[in-house]
Amino acid sequence: MHIDWGTLAEIAVVASAATVTVVLLVSFALLALSAPAGRRAAGRTGGGTSGLPPAAGTAVAVLCLLAAGLIVCYGLFLIIS
Repeated sequence: MHIDWGTLAEIAVVASAATVTVVLLVSFALLALSAPAGRRAAGRTGGGTSGLPPAAGTAVAVLCLLAAGLIVCYGLFLIIS
């Protein structure tokens, strides 16, 4: 039995990078969704707000989750085909 260590290392690096990317995208989505609530709370206490509309955080969250979903779907496509 022969193991191609170079290919195995390449697969490990790509899988690790994809995992980190998906986790970061989901984290950014959660952060973007939680930002409007933080701005509302800061506005009630007299703190300054950033001026961004709450829809901007929702749009960023949707884009991040869409990108994470596309990465997962591409990985499933590679496994199935």
